[in-house]
Order: sequence, then C-alpha cells, then structure tokens
Amino acid sequence: MQRKRLPIGIQTFAKIREDDACYYVDKTPLALRLITQGTHFFLSRPRRFGKSLFLDTLKELFEGNEALFKGLYAEKHWDWSVKYPVIRISFGGASLASVEDLGRSLNEQLGTLEEAFGLPAEYPDARSRFRRLIIRLAERTGQRVVVLVDEYDKPILDRIEDREIALAMREALKDLYSVIKDNDAYIRFAFLTGVSKFSKVSLFSGLNNLEDITLSAEYSAICGYTDPDVDTVFAPELEGLDREEIKRWYNGYNWLGDSVYNPFYLLLLFRNRSFRPWWFETGTPSFLIKLLAKRHQFTPELGKSITSDALLSTFDVDNIPVEALMFQAGYVTIDHARFIPGRIIITLRFPNMEVKSALHDRLLGELCGGLAIIQPQIGRLYEILLSNNIPAMRDLFHSFFATIPHDWYRNSPIAQYEGYWASIFYSYFAALGLDITTEDATNHGRIDMTVHFAGHVYLFEFKVVELAPEGRALQQIKDRAYADKYRNDGPVHLIGVEFSKDTRNIVGFEVGQCFPQEHC
Repeated sequence: MQRKRLPIGIQTFAKIREDDACYYVDKTPLALRLITQGTHFFLSRPRRFGKSLFLDTLKELFEGNEALFKGLYAEKHWDWSVKYPVIRISFGGASLASVEDLGRSLNEQLGTLEEAFGLPAEYPDARSRFRRLIIRLAERTGQRVVVLVDEYDKPILDRIEDREIALAMREALKDLYSVIKDNDAYIRFAFLTGVSKFSKVSLFSGLNNLEDITLSAEYSAICGYTDPDVDTVFAPELEGLDREEIKRWYNGYNWLGDSVYNPFYLLLLFRNRSFRPWWFETGTPSFLIKLLAKRHQFTPELGKSITSDALLSTFDVDNIPVEALMFQAGYVTIDHARFIPGRIIITLRFPNMEVKSALHDRLLGELCGGLAIIQPQIGRLYEILLSNNIPAMRDLFHSFFATIPHDWYRNSPIAQYEGYWASIFYSYFAALGLDITTEDATNHGRIDMTVHFAGHVYLFEFKVVELAPEGRALQQIKDRAYADKYRNDGPVHLIGVEFSKDTRNIVGFEVGQCFPQEHC
C-alpha cells in the first residue's frame, strides 16, 4: 500500500479528501446511522479527537458535495439530489475573555453566514439573528436547516477559574442554544460537540431535546481510530514501530464500545517515529492539575475510581467532581461497566501509558514547584532501578520530600496517613510509565504498592511512625509473606518505608530481598 500524507491538524473534510492525498478513516457509516436515527444530538469527547472534522463531514454531506465522498460508504447510500442549508458555529478559535467578546464572535460568525446566503442582518443581538437566520433559510430553500455547533462549551471552560465570567458565559450560551429547541419546526438536524457535559439544569435547560450519544456503545468510535483502522488504513506507517508499544502508549479510550486511539497524537507518532507524550505537549492541563493539587487528591486512586454515568455527566461552574472533569477531559476512560436498574456503575482507568505518565509528571511538578525540579529526579529514579541501587532510592525520596512546601501539608486531611506518602511514591513511578499495582491483594493481606521492572519485583509497605512502631513496615511484609505471590517472577525486593508527620520526611527505609523459589 502506498504511503499518503498524514492529516495532522487538518479539520476540513475537503482538504483531506482532495485528490485522495491524505489518509482518511471513513466515518460516513456512523454519520448516516446517526442521521437516520434522530434529529438532535450531543457528543462529548476530549480535545484533539476529531470532533471538528466529523462536524465538517456532516456539513459536506448535507450540502450535497458528492465528489468529496467518492469511494466512501456515503457515496452509494446518500440521496445526493437533496441539499440542505447548513449553519455551522464554532468556538474552537481564539479564547474569549468576556461576554462582550462572545457576543462579538457570534455576530461575526452569523454575519458571515448571512452574507454567504445573501441575507441582510435584521437584528443586532445574536439570539435574534440566529433565530431569524434559521427561519429565513428554511423559507428560502424549502428545506429544513442543519445546525452544527463545534466546541459549544469552550467559552465557559476558558474562564472556568473566574466564576463570575464563567457564569455569565453560561447564561449567554444557554440563551443562544435555546433557539435550537424553540425553532425545532425549521430544523432538519442539530449536532453539538464539546469537551464537557454541563448538567441539564444549567446550560442545557433550554435545550432538553438533545440525545446524548457520549456513552453510546454504537458510537464509541465515532471519533478516533480503532485497531482495525490502524492495521488497514495506516498499514504503510507501521514499519519500524513496535505494534504492541503503539497500543500501550496511545490506545485505550473507551465509551462503552470499541476502544480507540486519539487520532492527533497517533499521527504525531507516525510523523516523528518516537514514543512521547504528545498529548500533554500540545496542551497544558493547568486547571485540572491545580484542582487535583488543591484537593490533595490521593493519586493512586485517580486511575481506578468507581462512579456512575450520572456523576460523569455532573459538571457545572460551581460543581466540578474530579471524576467528571478527568473523564470528560480524557485523563481517565471507562475500564468496564455494570448495568443495574436505573444506572450504570462505571470503573475508570487511565487510557494508556501516555496519559498516565504525563499526568503524574505534571502532578509532581505542581507539588514541588515545577517540572524543572522533578525531571532530573525522575530520570535519576530510572537509573536507580536499572542499577538496582535501592539504598540510593531512599536518598532520592528523602531529597524530594524535603522540597515540598510546608503549605502542601497544611489542612491536608491525608498527610498524616500512609496513603498520602504512598501517593507521592506512586506518582514518581507512574511518571516513568511503569507496571504498578496499589493495594495488591495476597492471601495474607494487601501490599501497599508493587512495582515490576526489568525482571525485578519491588514490594513497598508504608507506615507513619507516629501511628505504628518503628521497623513495622518491613516486618509486616515478612510476617504476611507478601513475597510468596511473586516467588517465580524473579528477585523480589522488600522495602519498608517509614515517615514522620512531624518531620515530614522519611525516617526509616529498611530493605530485604528474596529470590525465586525461596519462602520469604
């Protein structure tokens, strides 16, 4: 198969389809299924997942640009004799600082649409212009209108840390989107996309006829690439890359159906031919990181929390559950779901190595004052593991805890318990993308943290000396024979780490070891 151009950053369907020069994963079967199924839809997906491209595909489909669909599923399954007027609004561009900026953006976009359709403006306010544009287009063309809104929530999310501006943005957008419901008689199809799912009592109270397909199994792959897509469409790009590493680094996003890759970052891998956290390098998740640090989040729980579908859709300016924010922004995804009467119980996980390692990288940076401080320490931890120099590990973590500002401990309800200290260790190892298990179950109890690396197993038990006798951490590993579970996996290192909530640092670091087939 001949190599084609990688469509990196291209959100325009026509540019990708011109001369069939770019790779393209055919999403038109899903587009046609959606159009057949209903008329008003909402989809939430993380950034850089191809939402804008899918909306542009819908636009070209409804406008009847048949030539662009040559060789695709829609070519033989769509009525090209009917063309619909399309209104497309997008907030994916520049950041809007105020409601006034939002109004100017809307008036500019609506003015451009009016000019394109040869219609004069009738009202100065955006809501009235939007309403009259829908009605006049339907009357002029004799066809109901298609309304597509891209990044519907971005004006709010851009100002989420400024409560007053965010609330004002929400109310202005709520007023605008109510036009879609009020003019249902003139609308053939409406589709809104964004990152977050604001609760219906806030932004969507004026648009409660939207069908949310975010957690629809049949539309799980409506954005993103599946494994079959990678193995067929992108087959020419796979040469020289470890296929299992591609999956481990970039696959894993799931919305109750097929798992998918984030397309933008997979394309960056194909272009640069190296495994790196492209996702975090193209957008700093500053608000999320600050929120996690402010709430003193127990980091080992971030990637394995249990929640409900209702909570994942609970998001508003004054109510931001960590699970909902992380899920909607793409930092965690669905591992598995259990259906019970009236709800879905969902277990979350990190989608892949890229997200897990980069998130903990940023958390550690927020914790001790910046990435420049922790990057050498993370690199040092890797070298320590390569050389199996466990005593040096004690010095590394002692140095790290000494850098944490006193304010981090103040008013932290978990800082006096071993769970807090475990979270610091966990983030360090997670930043390296290692194989880690917390609360690892054995026949004799639960190991605080297990790390597998280069044929070695490291068992960690954490204690706070004010809450347990000195020397108890390592002794517990031995007394409960935690190492028995791993006797056939290679050398097992027993590490008892003891902290003091008074000195806020390591005060004990005892090490033991056992080898395959030994009883430890």
